[in-house]
Amino acid sequence: MPSPIQHDMLAKIANETGFIAALDQSGGSTPKALALYGINEDQYANDDEMYAQVHAMRTRIITDEAFNGERVLGAILFENTLDREIEGRSTAHYLWQEKHVVPFLKVDKGLEDEHNDVQLMKPISNLDELLGKANAQDVFGTKMRSVIKRANQAGIDAVVAQQFAIGQQILDAGLVPIIEPEIDINSPQKAEAEAMLQASLLRHLDTVPDGQQVMLKLTLPESSGFYLPCIKHPKVLRVVALSGGYDRDEANARLKANPNMIASFSRALTQGVSAQQSSAEFSAMLDDAIAGIYAASNT
Repeated sequence: MPSPIQHDMLAKIANETGFIAALDQSGGSTPKALALYGINEDQYANDDEMYAQVHAMRTRIITDEAFNGERVLGAILFENTLDREIEGRSTAHYLWQEKHVVPFLKVDKGLEDEHNDVQLMKPISNLDELLGKANAQDVFGTKMRSVIKRANQAGIDAVVAQQFAIGQQILDAGLVPIIEPEIDINSPQKAEAEAMLQASLLRHLDTVPDGQQVMLKLTLPESSGFYLPCIKHPKVLRVVALSGGYDRDEANARLKANPNMIASFSRALTQGVSAQQSSAEFSAMLDDAIAGIYAASNT
């Protein structure tokens, strides 16, 4: 049986208006995220200092008054953030208890080399341990990412099969997986890949056991409203959109053209905020970003 906290989180994700903040850059993408924030590699000497810097950045975002559960439904963290605290509480507990924002945990370990025009996920050797840690901190769900480069049926089917196999393990641990088969926005066969992906997703969604649901995180499609069959599927709790390298204005415009998809943006969310800004400047910039993404998600 779901706990009262899980029940409240489920109701929020299922029914409320807003979007999910992707604050889950991990080892490989952290230097770029910090550089965009105005902290260059000469300002930290090793991984520990790098992670301390990025946690300070995330803490500044999460504790800002503009960041709250009225517009932000959830936030995706990665394991290093889960292990750190904000104002004396674990990050996940702070998000829910203080901000009423539902915590998710990124569980993938990065991507395999490209094969059949896709990149599968590397093995997640400590998944059971991660899921146990997530449950101990009242995390609601997880996120894991694969990448599709071209419209290759065998590759796309392999991506979706891997995502749903691991997704079932996550469901069995009492968490809700966000399944993220990203299509590269620069793919020369993007629309064709989207058609193959949706067909494969719908086949696998039909295999999800009764009483369980997954979430989908998908690249904003070429055709408006394209993923409506996934959105309406009874085994889907919510469909969220990744920005995928589109700047915020374009990501928001594309999102507005896709009713009932909501944002789960990373770079598009933090675009424009910097370590050098005053508290007032930072808060104003973050509030503007959140307002725009919230409006685009409310269609």
